[in-house]
Amino acid sequence: MNSNGQSPLASKDEVLVRIVNLKKWFPVQKSFFEQTLSMKSLHVRAVDGVSFELHRGEVLGLAGESGSGKTTIGRLVLRLLEPTEGQIFFDGIDITHLKGEELRKLRRRMQVVFQDPFASLNPRMKIGEQIAHPHSIHLKGTESERQAAVEEIMTQVGLTPARQIFDKYPHQLSGGMRQRAVLARALVTHPDLIVADEPIAMADVSVRALLLDLMVSLQRDLNLTYLFITHDLATAKYICDRIGILYLGRLAEVGDLRQVYRTPLHPYTQALLEAVPVPDPKFRRKAPMPKGEIPNPINPPPGCRFHPRCTFAQDICSVDVPELRELRSGHSVACHFAEQFL
Repeated sequence: MNSNGQSPLASKDEVLVRIVNLKKWFPVQKSFFEQTLSMKSLHVRAVDGVSFELHRGEVLGLAGESGSGKTTIGRLVLRLLEPTEGQIFFDGIDITHLKGEELRKLRRRMQVVFQDPFASLNPRMKIGEQIAHPHSIHLKGTESERQAAVEEIMTQVGLTPARQIFDKYPHQLSGGMRQRAVLARALVTHPDLIVADEPIAMADVSVRALLLDLMVSLQRDLNLTYLFITHDLATAKYICDRIGILYLGRLAEVGDLRQVYRTPLHPYTQALLEAVPVPDPKFRRKAPMPKGEIPNPINPPPGCRFHPRCTFAQDICSVDVPELRELRSGHSVACHFAEQFL
């Protein structure tokens, strides 16, 4: 039960985040000589028309290769970046162009866990002070109340004994403990949404499972909603309710995690799942890996962006952009020939 006496599962039909045709194009810096020769402006199409919904109390994973737009989407949802086009709704409020005090008030309800805890922690501040910092900005209370709140959340994430760790500096903690500190800092304002950007990628292999267990238990106990960004489909399988597969700034497939893993409908998703390591030395893969590398996002291929690497591509794939369409309940795919995989 959460603080409202409501089961976490009871609210999963309520949409917390909705993004509509979201785009983020970064201008390419050109030299004076290049600008003189060409008036045409170039852009990196990091996110290029993505739409999805994130329901309250669920974990939605975003997966794909480096450069697919996962982190950019997370930063757009948090309004750390200004979108080029599209709309972002948070709890029914259009926050696409929210600024100033209105945006600051909303920050308490959406927090982020970055990939590298050592880079996201101030080396000259004590751990307790850094965890307390968001609390002092967004919540009212006395110094003693703030101290109690910080020690409570530190204990909840496993930073114990909290009173001793409060006065330590980041370099005095292990990698796993630093990641717990970053998680505590995100949770101290009691947010509704956590954007977790590769939250265990920098942790030792021995503690990754512990951190995932912690995130799962916190999500259940606090009724949190996670946007879980990862390149590791094995990790996503452990924590996510639904999964979205990104390729070159667009969604290739999105749906219930079990459905997507059991019957992937996009050739790119199939290739990613084929690449997941199997703990069996006798296992040999039969499906071919995609040829080539991910194309340049400055000049993406026409039609389906995966068609230059797809073994199932036909003429239409290089001409028409496939729409993201629902082929099964809650399972959508952007592929002209996805029906053959049903």
